Amino acid sequence: MDKVVASAAKAVADVPEGASLAVGGFGLSGVPDVLIGALYERGVGGLSVVSNNCGALESGLAVLLAAGRIARVTGSYIGANKEFARQYLAGELEVELIPQGTLAERLRAGGAGIPAFYTPAGVGTQVAGGGLPWRYDGAGGVAVASPPKEVREFDGTSYVLERGIRTDFALVRAARGDRHGNLVFGKSARNFNPLAAMAGRVTVAEVEELVEPGGLDPDAVHLPGIFVQRVVVLTPEQAADKRIERRTVSG
Repeated sequence: MDKVVASAAKAVADVPEGASLAVGGFGLSGVPDVLIGALYERGVGGLSVVSNNCGALESGLAVLLAAGRIARVTGSYIGANKEFARQYLAGELEVELIPQGTLAERLRAGGAGIPAFYTPAGVGTQVAGGGLPWRYDGAGGVAVASPPKEVREFDGTSYVLERGIRTDFALVRAARGDRHGNLVFGKSARNFNPLAAMAGRVTVAEVEELVEPGGLDPDAVHLPGIFVQRVVVLTPEQAADKRIERRTVSG
């Protein structure tokens, strides 16, 4: 039951070339930077990543992206990541952009053993009808486009069928965790982390604080340990390293 692994390097040592990864975080909040760094050091590539965005300010998944290690991204937001946009438009990267709520539910459904579900999000658009550019040809044309999805009517309202997502591995970051893998996420870091953790067949969590079993109030646990296979304890320096994407002040 003790799921603590000695280092981040050991925790991702079996992630192979071409693996699929669900990665928690939103912007710079709740991003498993240490695990991503260990994966970068391993040198594996051809990765298919499922995450809300693909890193920011040259951190998080942006490290793998800049190194050419990511082949495909399923996400909701490109944002201000210029390298992400460049690779996508140049045909170097396949990108499946989907509504943010749909992404969250696809991850949750996959983790809950639900193969597919219907949602009204995207009905009447290319999300349902197909034709969204997944990969460009580098010359302004579309090399690979999204296929049409099944649309069905329930009680007079149209819904599009979306598939649940399962990945080979999941990388997440939690504020607190115990040796059994029970996790508590801090504030806005509790965004895509629990959902990404559910979707991974092997889930690795980096935790800022490790407590012994029984040290977490069961009523406060955000993700039960059944979804987590490995726990990596961060150093105080790693736990305190939290960047700010847009620092603002008021006069």
